Amino acid sequence: MSTYPPIGEQLDDLEAARTEGRRKMDWALQHMPILRELREQFEAEKPLEGQTLGMAMHVEAKTANLVELLALGGAEVAITGCNPLSTHDDVSAALDANDDITSYAKRGVGDDDYYAAIEAVVSHDPTITVDDGMDMVYAIHEDYPELIDTIVGGAEETTTGVHRLRAMDEDGELKYPVFAVNDTPMKRLFDNVHGTGESSLATIAMTTNLSYAGKNVVVGGYGYCGKGVAKKAAGQNANVIVTEVEPRRALEAHMEGYDVMPMNEAAEVGDVFVTTTGNRDVITREDFEVMPDGALLANAGHFDIEIDLDALSDLAVDEYEARDGVRAYEMADGRRLNVLAEGRLVNLASPIALGHPVEVMDQSFGIQAVCVRELVEHGDEYGPGVHDVPDELDREVAEIKLDAEGVEIDSLSDAQAEYMDSWSHGT
Repeated sequence: MSTYPPIGEQLDDLEAARTEGRRKMDWALQHMPILRELREQFEAEKPLEGQTLGMAMHVEAKTANLVELLALGGAEVAITGCNPLSTHDDVSAALDANDDITSYAKRGVGDDDYYAAIEAVVSHDPTITVDDGMDMVYAIHEDYPELIDTIVGGAEETTTGVHRLRAMDEDGELKYPVFAVNDTPMKRLFDNVHGTGESSLATIAMTTNLSYAGKNVVVGGYGYCGKGVAKKAAGQNANVIVTEVEPRRALEAHMEGYDVMPMNEAAEVGDVFVTTTGNRDVITREDFEVMPDGALLANAGHFDIEIDLDALSDLAVDEYEARDGVRAYEMADGRRLNVLAEGRLVNLASPIALGHPVEVMDQSFGIQAVCVRELVEHGDEYGPGVHDVPDELDREVAEIKLDAEGVEIDSLSDAQAEYMDSWSHGT
């Protein structure tokens, strides 16, 4: 077992932290009907009995309710953060108070402790991994390959993690099955679009106390997350500019009515910049050199590499904290460029950030839960590599949500179902 301590050994006023963390979790659970339904099922049926889950995720109230659901299903759970600034210590402490859960997540840790905490989770010998960004899967393959034979499979939450996993799979290096939770409709259509759009823009506005109305908001990337940011910004009366490298997405943004141009052109006129690509060096030195005074720079991608902060620091003649969560970089000509949340995931890493809306994450975490259950019940049917979430699981979660919302829908008649499955019906 690792010597890295769980959160319960790192806080001064542990009981107060646990109480506040539980209060946050209880509030979120009120608005998570999917997880409440699955809690009842998992607690009654214990589908995860005998499993050990290793998790690296954003440890805040909504995630914590997923973690407790998995523990209620019979699993032993060890968890740490997937971003040094997204953990809520009080929520982490509340989780760690559960006899079936060990939480190593702590806010603000440096790189050494961040990876030491992942190693601490891995030391529990997980049989299933649940990741947000793929750091745990990578650590297991790189440093603990002896565990792979006993791992049933995993689930990956986010776009960046799935990109990494697919690249790993293409190289023949992914040695156990992992569900691409990010790519299933109940995740990407709601979490990525509405969750990222609403939470990123809300966090930027609350952190800066500034409006979007009349401003030029530059969105780096027009995948599902970028679409959400662009749509929500336009809804707040901003002028939206999209930058892209993929021609079809660029054309889609153009057809949606947004201005589309290279980043260096957008940099000259942008007031607010939000990167959403999952790639590195989206905003670089050449862009900083032409940005207007007062520009706000925020990242809604997973890692802090989309904005080249090293280049920005090199250009700056002075740096200072302009507001909580806002670092100002003063250029030689007097311009000030303002970076939010150290260039990390703005909707989770800012001091006041709360992440995606509760209702949105209820859907995403419902998918995570049923994917873990699927791995336990049918894991031997999946070979090593990245797998799409089975459509019936996605539909199951959607049906729970519709039922909770009191929404009824039609169903296919036998004749309609036969027609849709047939190739022989002509004109």
